[in-house]
Amino acid sequence: MMDGTVQAILAPQRAPLAHWGAVRNGTVAAAALAALIVLGSRDLADFDSALVGYTFACLFMTFGVVYRYSVWLSKPPTRKFWVRGVEVLFSPRRWPRLRRPTLIVKALWSKIIAQDFILRRGLTRWIAHMLIAWGCALAAAVTFPLVFGWLHFESGAGAVYRVVLFGYPVSEIPVHGVVGWAVFHALVVSGLMVMPGVMLAMLRRMREGGAVAAQRFERDLLPLLLLFAVSASGLLLWVSYEWLHGYFYGALAQLHALTVIVTLVYLPFGKLFHVFQRPASVGVTFYKEAGDRGEKAVCPVTREAFAAKLQTDDLKGVLEEVGFDYAARTGTGPAWSEISPRGRRMLIGRAHHRARGGRFS
Repeated sequence: MMDGTVQAILAPQRAPLAHWGAVRNGTVAAAALAALIVLGSRDLADFDSALVGYTFACLFMTFGVVYRYSVWLSKPPTRKFWVRGVEVLFSPRRWPRLRRPTLIVKALWSKIIAQDFILRRGLTRWIAHMLIAWGCALAAAVTFPLVFGWLHFESGAGAVYRVVLFGYPVSEIPVHGVVGWAVFHALVVSGLMVMPGVMLAMLRRMREGGAVAAQRFERDLLPLLLLFAVSASGLLLWVSYEWLHGYFYGALAQLHALTVIVTLVYLPFGKLFHVFQRPASVGVTFYKEAGDRGEKAVCPVTREAFAAKLQTDDLKGVLEEVGFDYAARTGTGPAWSEISPRGRRMLIGRAHHRARGGRFS
């Protein structure tokens, strides 16, 4: 009774501590980005004041992402996976049989680049996801350096643009040509990738019964609508200056800025946050590989190996940390987490057998 009372008193205090630590981390990250913007733009000499709204949205997004990531890592199961993944990667003596270079390449390809775990759920779903993911990645690679003043273009001699990175000229790009067209239309290409991806995703959510039954507007549909709004308004800007001689360009620019700012502000708190969680799955791959190659946990009931001992030991520690005590009440038997699912079913069957006096009807 005393232990339960102590746990009840201490448990509510863990959340505020994690909260203030996350606030600190988010503030430091946002301040560091602001300092990098000032330094990278040469004391704002290369900073475009017309993009100040985007900049403040990026600073808020940085705070929100780091804040939520810190809270996420403060949870015992997530922290355990994270710590173990780092240990496996940087402790070759403890796990000597792991082929780390091969494992790293395999994990990066499967979890980040190709994301073949989505392909197993359906080809159309994978195509939609890849179009959205890599279209957004391309847009981010172009947009953020431009907004922060780290990258800009200057007119050179003739039909050439000079690429200036952090105040230093790095190359020259011909205005006319494949390379020039690709560089100056990168955001157009990203929009043409994201929009079909969003349409395929929306089509799946309207037609598949499982998706319709489980989806929520703010979690599943709102991110798609925001991405569609950003891409559509950006493509309208391209149409305006390419074929309409800049007609309605000012109004479209304001609309596009609004959609981008809203999306950046929303990003840390919605489903799009998984973009930042996904790299952590690489560490999970290391953890599973180390468990598969290490010692196995043997169920004391069935006498059969059923899981990696590394995982069962970590599970016991995490359960204790979150306040769940699955140890045997007598102090002599195994903990519940040490017993395999089959062994648990056998124990429950035996208990029912004893409760009924050895009779079944």
